[in-house]
Parts: sequence; structure tokens; C-alpha cells
Amino acid sequence: MEAVVVDAGSKLLKAGFAIPDQNPPLVIPTQMKKVLEEGSTVNTSTVEDIMIDPIVRGFVRDWDAMEDLLHHVLYTGLGWEMGNEGQILFTDPLLTPKGLREQLVQLLFETFNVSGFYAAEQGVLSLYAVGRISGCSVDIGHGKIDIAPVIEGAVHHISSRRFEVGGIDLTKLLARELGKSNPEVITIGRERYIVGEALFQPSILGLEANGIVEQLVHSISTVSSENHRQLLENTVLCGGTSCMAGFEDRFQKECNLSSSAIRPSLVKAPEYMPEDLTKYSAWIGGAILAKVVFPQNQHVTKADYDETGPSIVHRKCF
Repeated sequence: MEAVVVDAGSKLLKAGFAIPDQNPPLVIPTQMKKVLEEGSTVNTSTVEDIMIDPIVRGFVRDWDAMEDLLHHVLYTGLGWEMGNEGQILFTDPLLTPKGLREQLVQLLFETFNVSGFYAAEQGVLSLYAVGRISGCSVDIGHGKIDIAPVIEGAVHHISSRRFEVGGIDLTKLLARELGKSNPEVITIGRERYIVGEALFQPSILGLEANGIVEQLVHSISTVSSENHRQLLENTVLCGGTSCMAGFEDRFQKECNLSSSAIRPSLVKAPEYMPEDLTKYSAWIGGAILAKVVFPQNQHVTKADYDETGPSIVHRKCF
């Protein structure tokens, strides 16, 4: 049985068996609705519309909900059988706290009884998906933006940038802009452009920060100069929010206007890869990596976990 790859975002969870040349077969909302247990005497009107977000801004915030979500994904969605669980690879958001990594590996070994585990950073995996081991990943998701310079398959953490701005903030901006319209007739014109432009001019969101391309150039400028060209000329744009119509062209135009001696250039996806590579690059990169780490026994085994405990994840997954 192939290993399962899970890329759990704030908006969508992507999961499936490790087959790299296809999109993840299971893509579901991460948000869950609270349902009362059968026989409960609680007034249903008070909990009818309670929604739960297991993951907020990329990180797990509700572990009970996360357990329920994974149970549905693994046993109902992908057909695992109790007592015959397989191996699993998780994608890690940039700068995931050590405590969260340990909680995840503990949940998977102790509750789901997985036979093997591995985790890898999303920035690295997105580069693998386009056939690179060095470059810079710009991941624009539902709740955060991660800028990760990657050199020979390892994230340069000191130079990385994480911003808690994403698609959810652009949605709120659009709602605010549309709220200025006549409530009976809503015409979407300039609002279409303002929403995406906020990533290049954060002042639109009321933030005092540089635009995304300036942040990219600044991030790479803190890496050793001998790596600048390799990083800037192998920039990967990924994440659901980056799939806005025209966004890639706007991003490249801003790159061409950069004052940097070496201007950022976006990597084009190989023709043989799925069309939605930008949206699913971390999952696809995870499927590629799973084909290597599990057969070569580079993963965390049940024996490893039983001997060392959750901290083993920092030694074997880096």
C-alpha cells in the first residue's frame, strides 16, 4: 500500500496516496461544523451554526477537531482499515513550532497507529514539484504567506519570512469594498483589482509593510551572495490564493521592476505535471518525496517512536 500524503491548510485539506503525477484525490474543507452527539439534551438552536477551524493561519489550533478530521480523511476518505494502518507523510508549514510537530507525531502513532511517519517543509516540497532542490518558494495561502529560500533541499530558516496575511484577509477586504456599493445592485469593477493588489501594496489592508516581491528580494538578500542568482531565478509561486486570475503575470511584472541586481524569475511547471500544480504543489512534492523516504527507511518507524518518543521527529524529519 502506498504511503498517504496529507497537506492540511487553513482552508482546504489535500490528501491521497503518493502518486506524484496527479492531483490529490481528496480535497475537502478544513473547517468543520459542530454536531451534537445522539441523545444530547443541549438546546440545538445554540450550537446549530457553530463552525470549528482545526487549523488557523497554517497551524493546528484544535487537536480534538484535527483528530476527527483525520479520522474521516484516513478511514472514510482513503479507505484505511482499523488495525492495518499504513505510512503517512505530512507537509509542514514554514516555522512550525517544535511542540506542534511533536503533538502531531504523537497523535498519529498513539491514536492512529501508523506504521511510519515523515514530515517535510512545504517550501521544499513545492520546489520538488517543479524539479528543483534549490530556489525560493512563495506560498500564499488562506491564512498566511511563507517565503522560504531553499538551498540543496533545506530551508534557510534565518532568511525565511512568515506573514499572517492571506486569502481570508483579501476576502474580508472585498466584502468591505462591496459594502460601499448600492445594496440593491452590486457592480464589481475596481474591487477585482484592489483585492490582489493588496499583496503588492499592504497599505490597502492597513498594514505598514513592504509588498510581496520586495519581501522576497529582502529575504534572499540575507542569504550568502553566492546563492542569490540560484534562489531568485528559481522562484516558485504556490498556494491557493496565488491562483487568482492574472496574479502570476502581475507578480512577474513587479519582479521585472525590482531594483535588485538579479531580478526574481518564476519557474514554469513541467508540462507533464498536473495543471493545478500551483494549487497543489506541496502535496505533489510530498508524493515525490514519499517515494524516496519510505522505501529507503529514512522515516520515523513505530520502533523509533516507542524508543525515543515524539522528539524523534526533530532528528529524522528536517
